[in-house]
Amino acid sequence: MPESEKKSQAENKHTKPTQPFYSKGLNFTCQRCSSCCGKAPGFVYLSKRDLTELKNYFHLSTEDFVKNYCRWANYYGGSTVLALIEKKNYDCILWNEGCTAYPARPIQCQTYPFWTWMTDSKESWEECAADCPGMNRGQHWEREHIESERKRYSENEPVTKEEVEEIIQKEREK
Repeated sequence: MPESEKKSQAENKHTKPTQPFYSKGLNFTCQRCSSCCGKAPGFVYLSKRDLTELKNYFHLSTEDFVKNYCRWANYYGGSTVLALIEKKNYDCILWNEGCTAYPARPIQCQTYPFWTWMTDSKESWEECAADCPGMNRGQHWEREHIESERKRYSENEPVTKEEVEEIIQKEREK
């Protein structure tokens, strides 16, 4: 065994495993204030799953849903992805004193506030809680639930412009 590996194993025996700050859970109950649904610029990126759920919920073709509810957004790595439109006051296009598509809302919305970057540190959580009256109050969520939501959020890849164009083309051919 290499000396560096022996040293690493010896160090690991004496260090405590690192626990996430939410290891005992977190409290959150939505207060329906709409702060996460608008009031400031932002993006609600849509995955293929989100697009399918929403277009079906509104009984629209992909093309019509995209035309009426969506915009293209620059994304990491230089790709162009689908996002919901914002109103002039920055509210989500789906917000009207509540989510008009609540049963079909995007994964990004479903997993709030347990997004990876919000739950990476106590500092990030508290910074976000300053703008969200539902954080640190109400229902207690166990670590397992938080980690499940973090995973759903991180695995929910936005659909690209090319993928949407392909979906629309296939629907036209039917």
